[in-house]
Amino acid sequence: MDKRWRIGVVSYFNTQPLLLGIEKADFLSKIELVKDYPANIAQSLIDGQIDIGLVPVAITPLLSNPHIVSDYGIGTKGKVASVAIFSQVPMEQIESIYLDYQSRTSVRLARILLKEFWKKDIQFLEAEEGYIQSIQGTTAGVIIGDRALANLTAFEYVYDLGEAWVAHTGLPFVFAAWMSNQPIPASFQALFNQANAYGVEHIQEVLAQLPSRTHAYDMEKYYTENIEYNLSAAMQQGMQLFLEKVKQLAS
Repeated sequence: MDKRWRIGVVSYFNTQPLLLGIEKADFLSKIELVKDYPANIAQSLIDGQIDIGLVPVAITPLLSNPHIVSDYGIGTKGKVASVAIFSQVPMEQIESIYLDYQSRTSVRLARILLKEFWKKDIQFLEAEEGYIQSIQGTTAGVIIGDRALANLTAFEYVYDLGEAWVAHTGLPFVFAAWMSNQPIPASFQALFNQANAYGVEHIQEVLAQLPSRTHAYDMEKYYTENIEYNLSAAMQQGMQLFLEKVKQLAS
């Protein structure tokens, strides 16, 4: 534990169970936590600015020496609630779609599902900050994270990407995993895994630490029904299928 590990984490509601244990762990003084949105954490890991990151799984092919360093991540076995296509019109009328700039995995998932599941040939638009206000008419948008939860009742049509993936493939989906671009000592991995497990096993403690403001969504349901934190064999199978489809998408 002589090395000071730089750990990148997304500061969304869905990471709070994983963060709780880390922030209570004995090794907290030996690490540096870097909080940002997914695409930036991903780039930091690719660039070697952090040692471990909770990163979108879509970046796996961009890492020269990828390693999954925990049994925990961010996934779903069905409806995830916080990753969706939002629209004012039904899917058959959508002509273009904004791709959330905060995401790598979710926008690729949207592209795969639009092609294979909804069978749509659609115009993709690069989103910038404030793009949600431009989701109108036949232009839809992918929104992820806390902003997705806040907009669930703001649009007439919400197409949940976790739910669509499971309907399309029969497998769960992994949005993000703890990854490194180098081997991590087994001793630190064991401590890190224990820290991840703590928050997942103490959801009521996580809920008690959330901001006191009224949430747009039932957060206990979110943590216990929508998000799946354990990277089971089935979850990893779903992740591998997604990475194969990402490769096909790029070819």
